[in-house]
Amino acid sequence: MALQGSMSFAAFTLFLVLTTVSHGRNINPPVYGICSSSVILHGYKCQEHEVTTNDGYILSVQRIPEGRANGSGSRTRKQPVIIQHGVLVDGMTWLLNPPEQDLPLILADNGFDVWIANSRGTRFSRRHISLDPSSPAFWNWSWDELVSYDLPAIFNYVFTQTQQKINYVGHSLGTLTALASFSEGKLVNQLKSAALLSPIAYLSHMNTALGVIAAKSFVGEVTTLFGLAEFNPKGLPVDAFLKSLCAYPGIDCYDLITELTGKNCCLNSSTVDIFLRNEPQSTSTKNMVHLAQTVRRGVLTKFNYVRPDYNIMHYGDVFPPIYNLSNIPHDLPLFISYGGRDALSDARDVQNLLDNLKFHDVDKLSVQFIKEYAHADYVMGFNAKDFVYNAVISFFNHQVNT
Repeated sequence: MALQGSMSFAAFTLFLVLTTVSHGRNINPPVYGICSSSVILHGYKCQEHEVTTNDGYILSVQRIPEGRANGSGSRTRKQPVIIQHGVLVDGMTWLLNPPEQDLPLILADNGFDVWIANSRGTRFSRRHISLDPSSPAFWNWSWDELVSYDLPAIFNYVFTQTQQKINYVGHSLGTLTALASFSEGKLVNQLKSAALLSPIAYLSHMNTALGVIAAKSFVGEVTTLFGLAEFNPKGLPVDAFLKSLCAYPGIDCYDLITELTGKNCCLNSSTVDIFLRNEPQSTSTKNMVHLAQTVRRGVLTKFNYVRPDYNIMHYGDVFPPIYNLSNIPHDLPLFISYGGRDALSDARDVQNLLDNLKFHDVDKLSVQFIKEYAHADYVMGFNAKDFVYNAVISFFNHQVNT
């Protein structure tokens, strides 16, 4: 099982990384912000905000305060929603379809006050109060820090701005960090409800076409290949390494979205083209290593420094602490949606997650299974509004009335 896990994680990390290999290196859009490039042009109001974490990272957040049909004289108090992307992408990934198919704009049109998060290290969140992205110290973090610093900072900021409890939507890594946070009692006092799309709390059953060769060539070598600094999929060292993977017999690096995320049913080719022009984004190598550890060990723990003395220095124990998901408050409203064709959020792993939630209040847990859906359908599917987003909105609205 450990070998299978490491194989699948490698493919997971290559999902967006290898797109630059098979389609050529793409230039990112002008760095004038997500509001200008992807929201305002569709007739929506949009504000660019900055949120500083307690460890000094300056995060970019976009606010869409109302829908196109809402005037400034609207009397209703809009419920805030934070939307969190996954690994190797940024908030732009929610805005690649026409506006009537994009989750942030659909939520705004349905009366929500929408806040789009961008994790540290991505294109619009590459700033710090004292560190420069060229310094390895800037990249000394894993998803532990997203749990401890990024999510709390964004929640605190939105709560301060709106003075209301917050709804949350996470996809992929955005579900893992949320679940880990909830298990430690973080965010829960500010949270109204959470929708988790393609949850990846457990990853042991992922299985993808690039698994075997990626496991042999990537996961075990990641620290010595790139060091504990930036993992930039568009940088020359990573690019050259990944091209070498694509040269292996039997490895098809063209249709990578299918190869690595499952047979997505509902992606328009035009949306995929835009996706490839905008992604992938940088993360830290330490974050990639932590994700690999999460897969191989089959349990959720904080980053394992491997050396007992390092773990003792950081945690006071030779082993890293566990995130115990059964500690998530049983009355916390959760909506979970997963797909039958998802190669990353496998149905068996989702069942493992649900087993940890078996004592959850029945009326506070809603589970949706979509047989035809794979991982990318949840963010870019042309029919995600009908299959997923309307259900999320209904769930959020139900919590308002209970």
